[in-house]
Amino acid sequence: MTAETTNRPTAVDPLDLERQVCFALAVASRSVIGVYRPLLEPMQLTHPQYLVMLALWQHAPLSVTEVADRLQLDPATLSPLLKRLESTGYVVRRRDPRDERALQLTLTPQGQELRTEALKIPAAVMERLRLSLSDVESMHAVLVDLIARAR
Repeated sequence: MTAETTNRPTAVDPLDLERQVCFALAVASRSVIGVYRPLLEPMQLTHPQYLVMLALWQHAPLSVTEVADRLQLDPATLSPLLKRLESTGYVVRRRDPRDERALQLTLTPQGQELRTEALKIPAAVMERLRLSLSDVESMHAVLVDLIARAR
């Protein structure tokens, strides 16, 4: 045996960067969000703002707390996003008439119309990533399960 062969690890190192689930998820997340960026820019949306709009298109009106819960974010994190969405003319923040302490988010007509343009995004992302609907559904199921396990 030479010194070169005796210094090689014989087992897989559990700390190899490329084997880490957290690393793969972080890189995948950044990469996929990067695919969304050029699709969202013409709509004047960032990816986090797009997620807020998705929640509102599906469930509006919502309180800030409800949006935060749906997106699994801290409400304070949403504040700057919501201000930008309001300044862009997509949402309106008002005191909830049922609870003056809560802010309610509603879509403006411009925000509602934006949904038509956004309908093109899922197909465009799948095309750019060369994913089929079954690929996306399988990946989604695995990630939802992973999220549940991590909690």
